[in-house]
Amino acid sequence: MSTDALRRLTATEFTLFLRDKVGPIFGVLFPTALLCVFGNLDFFTDPANGIDGQPLLYTYTPILVGFVIAMLALNSLPPTLASYREQGVLRRLRTTPVGPAQVLGAQFAICLGTALVSVVLLLAVARLAFDVPLPRQPLAFTLSAVLAALALIGVAVLVAAVTPTAKAANAIGSVLFYVMMFFAGLWLPIEAMPPVLRHVSEATPLGAAVQALSDSTAGHWPPAWRLLLLAGYVVGTGSLGVRLFRWE
Repeated sequence: MSTDALRRLTATEFTLFLRDKVGPIFGVLFPTALLCVFGNLDFFTDPANGIDGQPLLYTYTPILVGFVIAMLALNSLPPTLASYREQGVLRRLRTTPVGPAQVLGAQFAICLGTALVSVVLLLAVARLAFDVPLPRQPLAFTLSAVLAALALIGVAVLVAAVTPTAKAANAIGSVLFYVMMFFAGLWLPIEAMPPVLRHVSEATPLGAAVQALSDSTAGHWPPAWRLLLLAGYVVGTGSLGVRLFRWE
């Protein structure tokens, strides 16, 4: 991979991303706004409604971290790349030294950077405004968050690589987002799911990620198999995305 080509392409894509205004603001601020809504509802702050004597807001903070990553990856990246294909941008790039790895890598870098800013803001507001404890295993939390981001971006890259139009990419990305958020516990906490759904949740990239984030928040290292599962998603979806990438 040409690092110079990747650097230039990433800089160009980042400039276009900032010009959009709505995307960066929504991607960074919306999850924190959702946290503020939850934090001002008695249902989420009363320990009597929580799990293991803790407010539900404590349980939902790792879920919202997963929400950040999934929203940026699945709702933003696939339609962007698919629209480039529709508009002939990718076809023109094909005549340059830029290859599929650079194109996907630039989108990956922007998505990962935006997710990092959003997660840091989310955790800071959770701690300062609502007294939500910071992760007790910060190294495990960071590793879990990075693997989660890589895994979800890998899924998004695979969707973007094979969908022919922006509408199709947006539709598939949205379906995957809502399905994964269900198994991540957004509507029903994983701890409250029936055993069958809990096992399915553990096998999904976002469900495994949220459980790893929850483990590290509580002060425990996630099981090795959970981290290996996320790493497997990273390698599998990323390599398939590059291999199946279509310029037109």
